[in-house]
Amino acid sequence: MGSKANGYVFALLAIVIFSIQDGLSKHLGANYPPVFVAMIRYWAFAAFAAALAWRSPAGLRATAVTKRPLLQVLRGVLLPAQIVVVITAFTVVGLAHSQAILAATPIFVALLSMPLLGERVGWRRWSAITAGLVGVLLILKPSEGTFEIDFLLPLAGALMFAVYAITTRLVSRADSAMTSFFYTGIVGAAAISLVGPFFWATLSGPDWVWMTLLCITGSLSHYFLIRAYDLLDAVAVQPLTYLQLVFASIMGVSIFGETLTVNMILGSLLVVAAGIFTVWRERVVARRKAGLPPV
Repeated sequence: MGSKANGYVFALLAIVIFSIQDGLSKHLGANYPPVFVAMIRYWAFAAFAAALAWRSPAGLRATAVTKRPLLQVLRGVLLPAQIVVVITAFTVVGLAHSQAILAATPIFVALLSMPLLGERVGWRRWSAITAGLVGVLLILKPSEGTFEIDFLLPLAGALMFAVYAITTRLVSRADSAMTSFFYTGIVGAAAISLVGPFFWATLSGPDWVWMTLLCITGSLSHYFLIRAYDLLDAVAVQPLTYLQLVFASIMGVSIFGETLTVNMILGSLLVVAAGIFTVWRERVVARRKAGLPPV
């Protein structure tokens, strides 16, 4: 099997595992404080990040050296906060509806890249951003026609992850991907451990199994995603990530009894199409600036 084929296998494995992880998060978040669930999950993630750094060619000490410490700390604090918001959204809004709104993250990244990264966005990407935002508005408007304030939870989660993605791009100019991954785990675990113990809960016997699976899937999904990005460009991986929305919808309807609205389906189609085009167009522009052919 070629390297690209392996990359697609790793990407699909990561997406399937992320979807399972979302279902586990929804189940546990409905029975325990989301901060507590995220903290236990993050402890396992931090151990995994440290182990990867230790086994990397550079070694743990060299991997821990960063040229952008403040940005790395900001990233490390932002991601666990975003995870808490998303787990809460899965519980309050629903798995399918939340993932439909979270699918707009690439649109928000493109929008924020202008003021935060100083990037110029042409009319094509502006058109995609506008279409994506229209899709988000459709998703946010239920069939009854009244806006529910709970929808602000997944919207906040999408915006928070967009800021996280922007800061990741900024630190990537100075630090290696492994260094950023290491700080994501270590700083995130330290940050959430400052507040998580105040929400401590006692897990029931069966839920210890689900929590253990959540920790395992959290590490495996990130590992497979790293392997996928080692072998494939982001423009190849990004369209596949929207399968997570499909899996979330299937789980939401079949396992958690959620209902899909017409607005949500139409809005999701707009968001996915706009997101795929935005990522593809960013790659075209980047290759043009580097003096390379667009494809």
